[in-house]
Amino acid sequence: MERAVLLRLFRALAREEVAYVLVGGVAVNFHGIVRATEDVDLFVRASEDNVSRLKAALRSSFADDPEIDAIRAGDLLGPYPVIRYVPPDGSLSVDVITRLGERFEFDDLEASPRDLDGVRITLATPRTLYRMKRDTTRPIDAQDAARLRIAFQLEEDA
Repeated sequence: MERAVLLRLFRALAREEVAYVLVGGVAVNFHGIVRATEDVDLFVRASEDNVSRLKAALRSSFADDPEIDAIRAGDLLGPYPVIRYVPPDGSLSVDVITRLGERFEFDDLEASPRDLDGVRITLATPRTLYRMKRDTTRPIDAQDAARLRIAFQLEEDA
């Protein structure tokens, strides 16, 4: 994934004032734990207004792709609160998340602002990432959780 593409997306999210928190592998990388990832995970507030701003940000980042219109807040509030958006050029894969089971909703996330080449991003804290990843079944998440716990001296029950 190219840095320029990420910057374009983050600039658009900031410009449109999208309420989001960067989670997943890219967030882990921002905290200094290097690992490969193929997508960007955005945990977003699932209000109609915020999803409209998200769609505007995606349109300005990836041209006017008609698939963006298929993203709806109502769907994201339903039984499967995750969608994947891949622009026609395939330059990036964006997972949009509004809830992770019963454990995490947008307001449960601890986050802080971070600067990336002059662009403000909202980044999940190491503690939040650890809590999100420690009990999943994917081996990469278990590895991320272990590395976060050690690097940030987090308690296992954090």
